[in-house]
Amino acid sequence: MANRLAAATSPYLQQHKDNPVDWWQWSPEAFEEARRRDVPVLISVGYAACHWCHVMAHESFEHDGVAAVVNELTVPIKVDREERPDVDAVYMTATQAMTGQGGWPMTVFATPDGEPFYCGTYFPRDAFLRLVHAVSDAWHGQRDAVRRQSAAVVDAIRQVAERPPANPMDDSVLQAAAESLMKVYDAEHGGFGGAPKFPPHMALLFLLRRYQRTRDDAVADAVRYTCERMARGGIYDQLAGGFARYAVDGTWTVPHFEKMLYDNALLLRVYTHLDRIAGSDTARRVAGETAAFLARDLHDGHGFISALDADADGEEGLTYVWTPEQFDEVLGEIDGAWGRYLLQVTREGTFEHGSSVLQLPEDPANLERWHDIRARLLQARATRPQPARDGKVVAAWNGLAVTALVEYGMAYHDGDMTALAVRTAEFLAGTHLVDGRLRRVSRDGVAGEPAGVLEDYGAVAEAFCAVHQATGDGHWLALAKQLLDVALSRFRDPDTGGFFDTADDAEALVARPADVTDNATPSGLSAIAAALVTYSALTADTAYREAAERALATVAVVAATHGRFTGYACAAGEALLSGPYEIAIATPDPTSPLVAAAWWHAPPGAVVVAGEPDRPGVPLLEGRPLRDGHPTAYVCRGFVCDAPVTALEDLVAKLA
Repeated sequence: MANRLAAATSPYLQQHKDNPVDWWQWSPEAFEEARRRDVPVLISVGYAACHWCHVMAHESFEHDGVAAVVNELTVPIKVDREERPDVDAVYMTATQAMTGQGGWPMTVFATPDGEPFYCGTYFPRDAFLRLVHAVSDAWHGQRDAVRRQSAAVVDAIRQVAERPPANPMDDSVLQAAAESLMKVYDAEHGGFGGAPKFPPHMALLFLLRRYQRTRDDAVADAVRYTCERMARGGIYDQLAGGFARYAVDGTWTVPHFEKMLYDNALLLRVYTHLDRIAGSDTARRVAGETAAFLARDLHDGHGFISALDADADGEEGLTYVWTPEQFDEVLGEIDGAWGRYLLQVTREGTFEHGSSVLQLPEDPANLERWHDIRARLLQARATRPQPARDGKVVAAWNGLAVTALVEYGMAYHDGDMTALAVRTAEFLAGTHLVDGRLRRVSRDGVAGEPAGVLEDYGAVAEAFCAVHQATGDGHWLALAKQLLDVALSRFRDPDTGGFFDTADDAEALVARPADVTDNATPSGLSAIAAALVTYSALTADTAYREAAERALATVAVVAATHGRFTGYACAAGEALLSGPYEIAIATPDPTSPLVAAAWWHAPPGAVVVAGEPDRPGVPLLEGRPLRDGHPTAYVCRGFVCDAPVTALEDLVAKLA
């Protein structure tokens, strides 16, 4: 049996390279093999940090008997959803259409042309075996019915991809989106909706910008309370910082322990802006700890890796949970009792086998003692089995992290974090940008083959705009334009102004995905719209603003009723309604108080650039001299400018 996964760059595929299942990578050759053998295709989609993917692998894909049946009756294809989000999107739409829900592992049976006819998620071993036999029987004995089913599913996928009618994303839409969120706000525990609870980072970014623009205190209170409850619950790593993927309950107590780059990047932005906009000691602490977690635990010297697994030694949460006995063994009886009370470690436990997930309901009065105990617990935890690392670098998620670190570094004057953002952006530009086009993933500093999708172009372009603002270097603005121009020429639907998730010269799938809603990360459309808004503000090029407005109009109808799933697009809409403000600080001194004030008091989606007047490649500094030799702030909104100011209090007043 050929080992076709041995050369894969994906850590998820590498996890399966020694399975007795004869996996193929996604390729034309795999489908041709299915045609040659006249068997259906089994498409198994997951990702490296997925707990239930591991469970199904252990139960079925590592089992010789199951593998023999799968190999005989199908051509099995293994797909990393994070490496091929286009493939994932198409078959997830099919799975949701057939079952009413979706998730990973995703299990799809398709024709040799890739048309799905049976979809599901996790199957226990016996059920999976029966399913494989049933699918094979249907393929060989009821071919016409299978073909009719697959045609119906493909038609459903294509209907889902059809765009809703365009409608301007004006204040009425954003108000309706905010109201849709507040209707499902959990006033007792924070967040929106019930269990399981995912950190609603994109919705929170939208609501923070809305509060800045409207001063709706109810919105601010919802954001502040949600952030407080998440930060004090088990979903947040109270010892090392960083958020887990989601909580299995409605109280943020027990997480699904995997830690994803994209969640922590987006939450870093949320907590930074919460402190900046509304003031929060907890938010400031958590922002600092989350930035440190990203730098310490997820950066591999090139870029940010994708995730830390939920499992260690095959056991979920093993690294993170504690029993009272373990606490006392590390801390001694007195400190152990104090620490157990502080971090909610009980005899009953909150997790499995009497163990507890650490929580911090309130800050201790004795911070010195707390810091000492935390350090000792961390030292002990480091001796435990550690989670596996998904070492691939995803362009879009690194773009999110770069933007977050720039905003954090500039807000808190943390030059180390800003420098890390710049280095990561340099890696993206030098490794992921190949012949003018983005590659989706890299590993160990080497770019992989999968082409970038729309979210990659949007998130990386937005990141390059952020680095341009932090450095005043026109090179980054030029790179952002290069990416946006590719998106406009290769991904845009000229008839509607919307966008497809794949380029017009990408591999053709059974349908061309074009999802306008956010999922775990910003949709490609919302990511590109945000980047277009920012770029237009930095350059005063109205064509890019108009492109953003047309794109957002294609999601406005959905946003008005589903704010939970359009948060990033709504945040871009708030930036447009706010202006966005364009703030230029003409100064030879990057430490000028005007620069710090501009970043700290920036209105929703504002852009800030500081540097010497008429610096090449920096449009916001063109023709903007110092006044009487003093650093001077120029504030514009919607391409209309106020009189320049040199006094700190005058700048703050303008931004308020």
